[in-house]
Amino acid sequence: MSPGCETIVVIGVGNSTRGDDAIGGLAAQALARMPLPEIRVVEVKGDATQLLEALISAADVIVIDACQSGAAAGTIHRYDAAQERVPANIGCVSSHGFGLAAALELARTFDQLPGRCVVLAVEGENFTHGAPLSPPVAACFDALLRRVEQEIGHMRQASAL
Repeated sequence: MSPGCETIVVIGVGNSTRGDDAIGGLAAQALARMPLPEIRVVEVKGDATQLLEALISAADVIVIDACQSGAAAGTIHRYDAAQERVPANIGCVSSHGFGLAAALELARTFDQLPGRCVVLAVEGENFTHGAPLSPPVAACFDALLRRVEQEIGHMRQASAL
């Protein structure tokens, strides 16, 4: 890890006014209230430049976002973005036409993608403006937070080696 790098950064991506797309931001808000020493939690509203800025000082990253892949709503997908491309349907596309997968690939191109970068994408079903989280997405919220804590544990173990 280079000087000035933070150990682990958790980035919650989403739009709080678009139903299930709010899951990343809501998870970030909940995690920020938890006692997670040496973890920086960032909430990004879906702007690719904000996401790229959050990656700059990170040694390890966990990104939380919503997706639509056709799986059952509430399914939590895991992608190792440092080892593989994240499918383009992960993360809703912003008004600028630049989604999470494209932002991560841009970071990879500019050699700014951390060596450990995990994406936890929650399958959504309702992205309507003004809608709350759908029942299946709301039901997986606690499991999502536990998955983030597990990923933090794995990253800490890997860093200790």
